Amino acid sequence: MSALNPSGAKTIDSIRPWRTIARRPSRKIKVGSVYVGGDAPIAVQSMTNTLTHDVEATVGQITRLEEVGADIVRVSVPDPESSAALRSIVDQVNVPLVADIHFHYKRGIEAADNGAACLRINPGNIGGQARVKEVVAAARANGCSIRIGVNGGSLERDLLEKYGEPCPDAMVESALMHARMLDDEGFHDYKISVKASDIFLTVAAYHQLADATDAPLHLGITEAGGQRIGTVKSSIGMGSLLWAGIGDTIRVSLSDEPEEEIRVGFDMLKSLGLRTRGVNIISCPSCARQGFDVIKTVRILEVRLSHVREPISLSIIGCVVNGPGEAMFTDIGFTGGSAGYGMMYHAGKKTGKTDNIDMIDEIVAGVEAKAEEVRAAREETVAA
Repeated sequence: MSALNPSGAKTIDSIRPWRTIARRPSRKIKVGSVYVGGDAPIAVQSMTNTLTHDVEATVGQITRLEEVGADIVRVSVPDPESSAALRSIVDQVNVPLVADIHFHYKRGIEAADNGAACLRINPGNIGGQARVKEVVAAARANGCSIRIGVNGGSLERDLLEKYGEPCPDAMVESALMHARMLDDEGFHDYKISVKASDIFLTVAAYHQLADATDAPLHLGITEAGGQRIGTVKSSIGMGSLLWAGIGDTIRVSLSDEPEEEIRVGFDMLKSLGLRTRGVNIISCPSCARQGFDVIKTVRILEVRLSHVREPISLSIIGCVVNGPGEAMFTDIGFTGGSAGYGMMYHAGKKTGKTDNIDMIDEIVAGVEAKAEEVRAAREETVAA
């Protein structure tokens, strides 16, 4: 029997079962107001690169990250000035903050007391179980969760001696050892990451870890590189894990502006149907058949439509070979024709010819109208 939604229509999963991603079962924790794990949406996060004690600069960057959709933001807390600044920063932003702690357990306690929603630590490098106990006590008292962050470039010396080099077994052993340190304190509100710059190592480690724990997992290919190569590496590694149902939060690590990490992260999730924020543009690479400048048009539309948060699909195809077919499955479509005009589509149906000179304004207007329709329907549902 085909699955039905509340309106009685067949669901996408029943019509196209090959699109279904069965997410790995995991326990659910909270990072401030954001749920992570279980059936919660996969959270997208980035990290500030300002000096944390420069409150104005850090708040400004976090605000820009909020505007492009960040669910969680991480900030470095390397010194007392930074942990003290957290209180003022937290009061001025809306997204939950993760305090990045290395070596100095007191920074973790201070960060929890000053409003951090989560602490990113390696329990093994902050001074043993006695200090872990103190950090856990501060986290528990402040409703703060913890991320155990294992990195292929900073594994414990004994594990490197045991295994000879960073490998999946070593990374997972490190992660589980750190998890036991928290479990021994009766603290289970934690997520785990096992990142490396090597795609193969990262993917293998996450698959192994996913079988060994029900903790939510934070995904990333660490030190992935600049915008282009970092996006490629992250998409291959994280994309394959997400497709396998593994991952509850993600960070695309780029040597670029943090906002770009959020954009790439959402694009990755949109491509897999795991998140639907913003406009998903389906466009052709263009060829001699194109009836308008596809590449230029898409670049303009990406900017003009960047403010839209509702999940809208848009097809921009240069000619009639694939254009009408693609438009059948998108909310708004434009297909190039000849003699300086093309055909507009709404919900797969032709709505009339549009001159190439006016097409960008027409497309933007169509997307914005659809977004308003989606907003109104959502508000009506909430009100009911």
